Amino acid sequence: MEYVYAAMMLHAAEKDINDDAVTAVLAAAGVDVDAARVKALVASLGGIDIAEAMTQAVAAPAAAAPAAAASAAADAAPAEEAAEEEEEEDGGFEGLGSLFG
Repeated sequence: MEYVYAAMMLHAAEKDINDDAVTAVLAAAGVDVDAARVKALVASLGGIDIAEAMTQAVAAPAAAAPAAAASAAADAAPAEEAAEEEEEEDGGFEGLGSLFG
């Protein structure tokens, strides 16, 4: 993850994202730099508009949050109903003594 953060920091500073720059940022942070990972990162970011990708990444969790909340609320309702039904079935028995006859 620190490799991606290094690229994002270079982007924010409006610097070129290349092997030397990413390596320098990581080394300054005290990370043992893996040259192969740096090359892979720089190559994968070659044709990507980082500003657009960051905008989409920020928008995705915000859009997913309401859907997740609605799903959680829908899942909670049946669970509550099932618990109420269990209580109704066991309504005549109270206390631990009923467990053992």
